[in-house]
Amino acid sequence: MAQPVPESAVDLTALINNLVTEDDEPVDNLFSAKQQTLLKRALYSSWTPAASEDQPEERRKFLADANVGVFYSPHQPPLVPDFFLSLDVQPHQDWYAKEHRSYFIWEFEKAPEVVVEIVSNRKGEELGEKLRRYAKIDVTYYVVYDPQRLLSADVVRVYERGFGKRYRLRKDAQLPAVGLSVTLWEGEFEGHRDTWLRWCDAAGNLIPTGEERAMREAAARQEAETRAAHAEAELVRLREEVERLRLKVEG
Repeated sequence: MAQPVPESAVDLTALINNLVTEDDEPVDNLFSAKQQTLLKRALYSSWTPAASEDQPEERRKFLADANVGVFYSPHQPPLVPDFFLSLDVQPHQDWYAKEHRSYFIWEFEKAPEVVVEIVSNRKGEELGEKLRRYAKIDVTYYVVYDPQRLLSADVVRVYERGFGKRYRLRKDAQLPAVGLSVTLWEGEFEGHRDTWLRWCDAAGNLIPTGEERAMREAAARQEAETRAAHAEAELVRLREEVERLRLKVEG
């Protein structure tokens, strides 16, 4: 005989079915969109989180994405961070299903470790309501990137959750619990030169995108080939010099 479905489960399913998980409204400016892409692409291309204590032999999973709703209650509207990073989780295989379309904290059983908000105007409440709500749902690190200094004199602010669901402003740009830090980087990404927010690993090294890593590897190969060609040319020169001296002695 089939077991009855708990009433709470039925209620939650009904609530989820009525949630607006996407509104299809384009709201980001070009810089924010590219900045989000850069943050996500570097992690997926070139970063592996430090192994967890529970499973030290396994490659650690993570989910990094942009503009996806983070629902902490079926009764409250979601937070929609410009970027988030959550360790030890991955999307459900059936991610088209309504109950798996967004980041439901009750499904993943944890909040993201990192949220990044990119300030584009003075109306986003990045240092107000958003800061309080991210602390309330236990996001460990909250990074505010304010390239135009619209909200404060600081271009980058890194907040870390402390006691009582409150954030404290870090004096550095370190995110030690996830083995990352952030830095400002002057350079070109997708054809546009600007100042970008970038990830660094636990050792402070810039985490490259796949394209950057491929270019570095190609440059390293070219340098190795050039050194090999110079060494070969020098060897030929020495052989010719030895032969010239031999002929001189014999003559």
